[in-house]
Amino acid sequence: MRRTTFKLLGFGCVAAGVIGIFLPIMPTTIFFILAAAAFARSSPELEKRILDHPRYGPPVRNWREHGVVPVKAKIYALSGMAFGFIVFLWAAHPKPWLAIVVGVFMVACGLYVGTRPSVAGTDTGS
Repeated sequence: MRRTTFKLLGFGCVAAGVIGIFLPIMPTTIFFILAAAAFARSSPELEKRILDHPRYGPPVRNWREHGVVPVKAKIYALSGMAFGFIVFLWAAHPKPWLAIVVGVFMVACGLYVGTRPSVAGTDTGS
């Protein structure tokens, strides 16, 4: 049951990653990272296929081995978070306390992404 659950989760992440290839507003690599993690617990063959993929394998391996987030990915992620927060403020008209909570969460996530190394073998971001 557990292997099946992880395998289904892996296939779902692969599907989301493939959709992200064609939809510019949706990330791709993160879904392949998640799929590789799910397949590591359910199907070593499928995990290997992701890790050996010529385009998506290297960033997945760099994340796994060094925690690397390339500069371009950081820019997209941080821009997307800022845009999402602005849309949230504009569309939801949240109470000030909720806007602060969401803002603090987004800043924390942004700091995490921003402080990851950009190149394998470094220990500081950007």
